[in-house]
Amino acid sequence: MKVFKGQFTQQEAIPEPAIEQAVEVMRSGRLHRYNVVDGEASETSLLETEFAQYQGAKYCLACASGGYAMQVALASSGIKHGQPVLTNAFTLSPVPGAIHNVGGRPVLVETTDQLVIDLDDLEGKIDSSGARLLLLSHMRGHIADMGRLCDLLRAKEVSLIEDCAHTMGAKWNGQRSGSFGLAACFSSQTYKHINSGEGGFLTTDDPDLIARAVIRSGSYMLYDQHDAAPDHDVFVDIRLDNPNCSGRMDNLRAAILRPQLKILEDNRIRWNERYRLLEAQLSTVAGVTLPDRPNAEEYVGSSIQLFLNQMTTSQIQAVIASCRERGVELKWFGAEEPTGYTSRHDSWRYMDRQSLPNSDAILSKLLDMRVPLTFTLDDCRLIGEIIAESVSDVVAGEDSPEYLESVIQA
Repeated sequence: MKVFKGQFTQQEAIPEPAIEQAVEVMRSGRLHRYNVVDGEASETSLLETEFAQYQGAKYCLACASGGYAMQVALASSGIKHGQPVLTNAFTLSPVPGAIHNVGGRPVLVETTDQLVIDLDDLEGKIDSSGARLLLLSHMRGHIADMGRLCDLLRAKEVSLIEDCAHTMGAKWNGQRSGSFGLAACFSSQTYKHINSGEGGFLTTDDPDLIARAVIRSGSYMLYDQHDAAPDHDVFVDIRLDNPNCSGRMDNLRAAILRPQLKILEDNRIRWNERYRLLEAQLSTVAGVTLPDRPNAEEYVGSSIQLFLNQMTTSQIQAVIASCRERGVELKWFGAEEPTGYTSRHDSWRYMDRQSLPNSDAILSKLLDMRVPLTFTLDDCRLIGEIIAESVSDVVAGEDSPEYLESVIQA
């Protein structure tokens, strides 16, 4: 029996130039974001300028986490207590959590079988909720039809903030993910496309929003030390009207990220080689369905999703257990109890319960797998073979409850 012996949580080593840059920061002792000598730009400020240029955005704030980036973006957009904010039903918990943490009320929108926001349900929820802001999660790197979505939002006078935690480096019709709306939020948490352990970014072309975010991120009155920010005049009233709550990234993490940003495009190509290999293998397996990747979408294949649409709950559990026994970690969005990073809307009990039958049906059949760059192409071939064999074995034993139970309990 073939077994995979790699680790699904093992990322590549931090590049040597990033390590050297981080060591220089540690030798200086100037880790705090505003701890600079005369004439020196901090690593954090340099990273903000470089990321803004990469995104094609006017302004950028480097943050302590992607979750903080979403919270400060929402707060700086003017969200009031109790105000409805639209977001995907299929996302990770920090997204509705960010809405809740700034006093907003999450209104969840159905997902499609292509794992993107359902634009028909979105239109209905806009009308029924009165929401004027959408926090759009490009969940697991799947991008909706951004032309149609933006046309709808303009017609309904709804603003857009993009959660690009899984789409840093991706594009739709040649336009960078994160450049379609009022603002965008990114993550540099270890399992994302650049790695600082925790971290994130807020980008925008709106001078008032970024000025509020800079003050809120803990600038005190040092906002002039932000190069990727608007002129001093924009801050005159904003600096006094917004609360200060530290959340800007430190110099050490910024130093680690700057060299990684330079190789992001090369890594996108490497991720997609692995994704396409797995996609080619799994697309031929009876009982497995994969989401389509539209021609307009330039994705970053750092994870892969598959549906077991014809299987029962017991069969899906048996596939997961069989793969686990052979070293392959699959996450299931249909599980009754949240596990690790994986949860669904009915476990977010801090918000109102919402009826989402389409999303529930889709997530009940959905499996998810990370594809770290530590996997070789041969690793991906082996993983694909293990998944295919596990699915085939379960299908072959589908008439035997005893077989399924023995696999699940193994």
